[in-house]
Amino acid sequence: MTGVDRSDVLIAACGPAAVRIDGVSGDREQDWRVVHQIARRLAARGELGLTGSIPTYEAVLVEFDPMLITIGAVTERIQDALDAIDPDAPLTAEPRTFVVPVLYGGDGGPDLDDVASLTGLDREEVIRLHQEPEYIVRCLGSPGGSPMLDGPAFPVPVPRLSSPRASVPAGVVSVAGRQATIAPASAPGGWCVIGRTPLTLLDLSREPLVPYAPGDRIRFTRIDEAEYTRLEGRALVAEEVAA
Repeated sequence: MTGVDRSDVLIAACGPAAVRIDGVSGDREQDWRVVHQIARRLAARGELGLTGSIPTYEAVLVEFDPMLITIGAVTERIQDALDAIDPDAPLTAEPRTFVVPVLYGGDGGPDLDDVASLTGLDREEVIRLHQEPEYIVRCLGSPGGSPMLDGPAFPVPVPRLSSPRASVPAGVVSVAGRQATIAPASAPGGWCVIGRTPLTLLDLSREPLVPYAPGDRIRFTRIDEAEYTRLEGRALVAEEVAA
């Protein structure tokens, strides 16, 4: 099947220089695929006046310069993209896998014991559940292209900190609600920090700035302090695919 049913999306102006498209099919996976495919098709087209697209879980914000293109023309480009999208096709035909080593607890994971208490688990079970899935990168968030991930399968959502930290360092591995992420850059943070990776995710000299993209996969693996020291500062790269 090619083309998205118009009843499965909601297109609306969002201020004078942006259009928002929401997936409203009721199928969360389809909506996620569709909004990201829209963003990719518009970026590939590279049309004058379209300044960027910001896809999230089930919506995408398309930004434009109203001095160069009208909102009507932007809507037409979006409709063209919808007509060309197969909503059942995978977002990424050959997703890459990134293995992220984590030193759990201690100074790098100060909220691990609190997460265990809040979820009714012991710390080892928290770590096990955090490592268990192969996570899909759903979208890129703040700061610096943080990979936004579903999970892990804790028995209850993890509340955010009642008092957010003014700054958390790059590499922190955090959970909140039913989501997980890694911070590529230092920034304020209200998520519960359960560990830290020694690897560098953000490279300001590279385009794109982070190595992963929505549709790629991330796995977490546990390391000790000696391994953390050995790996510190190395860049995160995708696993090589066997020939």
